[in-house]
Amino acid sequence: MEPRCGWCLVQPADDATLTRAGLAPDGQGRLLLIACGALAREILALRDANGWSHLDLTCLPAILHNRPERIAPAVEAAVARYRDAYDDIFVVYGDCGTGGQLEATCARLGVRMMPGPHCYAFIEGVDAFATRDEATAFYLTNFLVRQFDAFVWRPLGLDRHPELRDLYFGNYERLVYQAQTDDPELDALARGHAARLGLSYERRFTGYGDLAPALARL
Repeated sequence: MEPRCGWCLVQPADDATLTRAGLAPDGQGRLLLIACGALAREILALRDANGWSHLDLTCLPAILHNRPERIAPAVEAAVARYRDAYDDIFVVYGDCGTGGQLEATCARLGVRMMPGPHCYAFIEGVDAFATRDEATAFYLTNFLVRQFDAFVWRPLGLDRHPELRDLYFGNYERLVYQAQTDDPELDALARGHAARLGLSYERRFTGYGDLAPALARL
């Protein structure tokens, strides 16, 4: 089971729904974050560390990233469900492979969202990420390090057909772990994932990148 607190319950990442518990009644002066479940721990940590008690969180299943055409409709459904209960709603997604559909949906609904192409960019900082020429890098965040088998190894069939590794990863040269926290256990896991994929390994401490100032502005 993923982290739990009084106002938010995060269930296993491949569950049909991820979070909703203790959302604010009446929405007085409150803001709802609709986020990818892959960012739940990071948002919870920032919320608690900064005392942002006016923020509530509901998360969509992180597995939607495997079907990005479903992200915009899922966000729209969440906005419709919660709009009347909150003064404002903020969507914590990048474009995430929707081809502009999520941005268009948010604009039509009149809700704001994180700028950037995907979470790897705003976890590192969109401006910093844009300066890198890393077409041969495969990225993992804290979440993906923990959920590597569920989101990478098994969906690609590598648990059953390891010979497909070169087909999927033959053009990659290194695995870049974007570390949001200093955690030796996650570092060891990420290094092991790189070895399984036959890639060199780089740990890059990013902290929360653009996520922290974006939430602070809210």
